[in-house]
Amino acid sequence: MSRPEQIAPPEVFYNDTESYKYTSSTRVQHIQAKMTLRALELLNLDKDAPHFLLDLGCGSGLSGEILTEEGYNWIGMDISANMLATALDREVDGDLFLSDLGNGVPFRAGTFDAAISISAIQWLCNADTANVDPKKRLLTFFNTLYSSLRRGGKFVAQFYPMNDSQTESILGAAKIAGFGGGLIIDDPESKRHKKYYLVLTAGMSERNINLEGAEMDAPEIKKKINKKLRRKLETSKEFVNRKKETMRRRGKNVANDSKFSARKRRPRF
Repeated sequence: MSRPEQIAPPEVFYNDTESYKYTSSTRVQHIQAKMTLRALELLNLDKDAPHFLLDLGCGSGLSGEILTEEGYNWIGMDISANMLATALDREVDGDLFLSDLGNGVPFRAGTFDAAISISAIQWLCNADTANVDPKKRLLTFFNTLYSSLRRGGKFVAQFYPMNDSQTESILGAAKIAGFGGGLIIDDPESKRHKKYYLVLTAGMSERNINLEGAEMDAPEIKKKINKKLRRKLETSKEFVNRKKETMRRRGKNVANDSKFSARKRRPRF
């Protein structure tokens, strides 16, 4: 079964029929609500303070309704006019903007305390026409998102990567923009229920992000991806230890081998 982003761009795919079908599905409503609540859990915002949130790829407002129920004021952005029209018909409480995430987040610096995105940012990895550069679109998105968040602001995005390359591209663009954080994978052993959450913070410590029961920097990817990508993700100390262990298993003594102690590798995101 083809993924929606392989069929057509989102502004084309989500026509009147698809927008209605998506929004009226009780299964979709349940899944969206569950993922939005999980994103809020990972944001770990102070419940006693007011927060202004941005919903990126808000669609017909299913995730926005959860934000409203949880007491947040929010603004939503989406590229599909039909999805936003459906949100207006449903009288969601957030302000809505028709805008392409790949063209950037068009708000002044420090506007939002936090941002979420549910099932949207994987679309930025697609090149629907010859003049579309996914890498440039990802960099533009993360750079402008970083600017629109207050310092220490948080961003959690649930997304469906097509492959490891897309995941690496998303992580890399976020790192270049200055975000700290990484990837959390819920139910990693389940093909059906596995969920990817990008959990980021803008310019401050990661200690206020909810990381209970999970590790950062794509731990599950390290177990499954190829050797080349694994080496990009490991630290210099891990690289040295891995090389020494490999040589030890071959029966060679590398304790005094200067080429391992002197070699340096830059850790990758």
